[in-house]
Amino acid sequence: MSGAGGAYDVTEQGGPARSGEPAGAPGAAELELKPALEAVLMVVDAPATEEHLARVVQRPRRAVALALRELADEYTRQGRGFDLRLVAGGWRFYARAAYADAVESFVLDGQTARLTQAALETLAVVAYRQPVSRSRVSAVRGVNCDGVMRTLLQRGLVEEAGTEPETGAILYRTTTYFLERLGLRGLDELPELAPFLPEAEAVERDSPEGIPSFEVDDSGDSQTDH
Repeated sequence: MSGAGGAYDVTEQGGPARSGEPAGAPGAAELELKPALEAVLMVVDAPATEEHLARVVQRPRRAVALALRELADEYTRQGRGFDLRLVAGGWRFYARAAYADAVESFVLDGQTARLTQAALETLAVVAYRQPVSRSRVSAVRGVNCDGVMRTLLQRGLVEEAGTEPETGAILYRTTTYFLERLGLRGLDELPELAPFLPEAEAVERDSPEGIPSFEVDDSGDSQTDH
């Protein structure tokens, strides 16, 4: 049955539902509380407050607070590899300290592997032309560098440095970890290699932002189209 404006339909349960939603689709308030909280906490990127969680699952804050503490106790009793903590005013999943060695092994897996020639060349271009976009790095090298840049980001050798005002392209620069690995106090101690690299303006016409990129990895680069 439609209202005067047709904006709402009446569900079988007698409550209003927005037009276009599947009839009988369960709302957050109809879901089991603890699994709903677990599902939300799995995707948060910062501690979630009890007030926020209560709004999301459509329950009273007191009920949410009690459920969160019960979940935290359950994980501890079960000896799970993660725990639920109240940190900085919000709740979030964390790896349990007892399993720190396993987490460290996973995070550092492959980090001691030597960089490929392609990665070293890409890193050099970033170091001498920073801040620089990926397309301009690709233009300098003559190959697509997307996969190699991802590797350098994962290794902590480069990081994002804002966007280019003219195009909105993400810019990249080297990190302090890069300086530590090379034993440098600053970029001014880099060897004088910049004169051998073309100026950004010289390659700009060959590196339009927004061109499709190709999937590559750090074991080799794919040739860009010209």
